[in-house]
Amino acid sequence: MQERLPRIDASIVALDSSQIKSLGLLDHAEIDWGRVHRSVYLIHQNFHYEYPGPIADLNHHLVVLPPKRHGDQRRLRHQLDVSVSPVTVAKRRDAFGNVVLDLHVPFVETAIDFEAWIVVERFAVGPHRLPGAALADRRYLDPSPLTQPDDALRAVATSLRMAGDEPLPLARRINRWVFETMTYAAGVTAVETTAAQALALSQGVCQDYAHIMLALCRLCELPARYVSGHLLGEGGTHAWVDVLLPGDASQAVAVAFDPTHGREVGLSYVTVAVGRDYRDVAPTSGSYTASYKGQLSSERRVGLTAVQYARPGRGLPTANVETA
Repeated sequence: MQERLPRIDASIVALDSSQIKSLGLLDHAEIDWGRVHRSVYLIHQNFHYEYPGPIADLNHHLVVLPPKRHGDQRRLRHQLDVSVSPVTVAKRRDAFGNVVLDLHVPFVETAIDFEAWIVVERFAVGPHRLPGAALADRRYLDPSPLTQPDDALRAVATSLRMAGDEPLPLARRINRWVFETMTYAAGVTAVETTAAQALALSQGVCQDYAHIMLALCRLCELPARYVSGHLLGEGGTHAWVDVLLPGDASQAVAVAFDPTHGREVGLSYVTVAVGRDYRDVAPTSGSYTASYKGQLSSERRVGLTAVQYARPGRGLPTANVETA
């Protein structure tokens, strides 16, 4: 089903935790992305929680670790540090195939940090193929809690379909419409803002753009899923949309669109998780025993640590761009 990827770079897998953290970064703006065959990324995330006093029985969930394999993307190495001990960590896959880390900490005095370092590589090897059954998956066709349509969204979907129902051109029109209609504005919406509410404001962040595109795709009978991940050049997490289209040999193809930037997704994006909407992929959540709320601050960074260019006419790597 998936394209075969080249053999894993053993030198990266063998890195210890200190070597991962000291990997040098390239200036992604200087890369000739049209010639890139392979790209390697370093992702660093830190979640810092502070509390007015002690807390007990902390059960925390992190969705920050990309799958071992996702289309042309492969996770090579990761390191998770927790500032409080003892801690137990269990890893599981959710209903969408996302990696969920379940952590339990019996006692936290006043603060705790969850810090993740992840190395991921991507290859320019063609489309992301899925089983054909994904095209009929009701999770991606039916409205989700944050993509419930209203009359305004229904009217837009009807208008966009009038130009034709061919899936790929229709998906491109939806992506362009959201990009041209919305204005990017931080602090106007929240994680629980619905697609209908964001459209009424005509403002929002990448999550809102993605929710509006999802609502319109599903109204147009295009199966689509929310994608959470990272984009080079942006400090926080980013959101975009996979539209699932018919492929060859009874397969589906996931075509990724970024309505925030009005374009299709390229190698400068790293996928962490997919779902129906943001609620399925929230990067950090949990519960604890105490009578007061905690305060979260976070830091996220994704950088390019190596690339390989393809040999002209052969699509094979020729040389590494050395890290700084």
